[in-house]
Amino acid sequence: MRVFITGAAGFIGTATTKELIANGHQVLGLARSDANAAALKAAGAEVHRGSLEDLDSLRKGAKDTDGTIHLAFIHDFSKFAENGRIDKRAIEAMGDVLEGTNKPFIVTSGTALIAPGVVITEDMRRDASPHVPRVSEQAGLAYASRGVRAMAIRLPQVHGGEGKAGLITYLLNGARQKGAAAYVGDGSQRWAAGHRLDVARLYRLALEKGTTDGVYHAVGEEGVPMRRIIDVIGRALNVPVASIKQAEAVDYYGPLAMFAGLDMPASSALTQKRLDWKPTQIGLLADIDQPGYFTR
Repeated sequence: MRVFITGAAGFIGTATTKELIANGHQVLGLARSDANAAALKAAGAEVHRGSLEDLDSLRKGAKDTDGTIHLAFIHDFSKFAENGRIDKRAIEAMGDVLEGTNKPFIVTSGTALIAPGVVITEDMRRDASPHVPRVSEQAGLAYASRGVRAMAIRLPQVHGGEGKAGLITYLLNGARQKGAAAYVGDGSQRWAAGHRLDVARLYRLALEKGTTDGVYHAVGEEGVPMRRIIDVIGRALNVPVASIKQAEAVDYYGPLAMFAGLDMPASSALTQKRLDWKPTQIGLLADIDQPGYFTR
């Protein structure tokens, strides 16, 4: 299968590109820069120049291939609403040219901010909310009734090399700036996690055998306590670890305050059953606690 991937040169996209090529697929990767284009060529992918705001490039990439995986997103939480609108327009541009083709179209969502405090499952649908401006899941799955094999993969905190680990990377950068690593309350809030090699394999399996309107969770661990994550950050930076109150979260975390005090566990039991997918890689804490993880 020849697959168009947005974000193909990114943290998860690079692993997904390699996973697909290693399993006999061809990849046409969206590249917004010369550096991205060079990385894609080095990985054995074709290069398609464009960006999330170049809708014509997105339409052409989706139309000219056998399937589309949408991984790109502008991760600037100070402009979350604006970036959510850009994402929605990009999804609709690709979805419109796929209408009636029954081609696979996988969009990327998250396990967070669906129903805080309970273990999220694949059968729990994400409702529109003014507090969550990213609507990739709703926008993508709308094409399931329009002759597209539309699916959504929900990501937890994704780790696995290159010094990144989802929102945890932003927490680390904040701790570096503040000179202290902080958790909210007693730090018992749980964040689901997944290794990017497991995540990449899930994208491939969804592409190959996922079903229309399917929602899949790239979750290797249902919930890692925030206190333990912050302890690792404190050791990595050699800074003190402290508890703060929820009311202090906005001042400390800035745009990430909406996530910092939330309990966000998630299950992948249904995904594992439906796609015969099983996470096999190292866990989050063991991974990020390796010497030098955040300086790679």
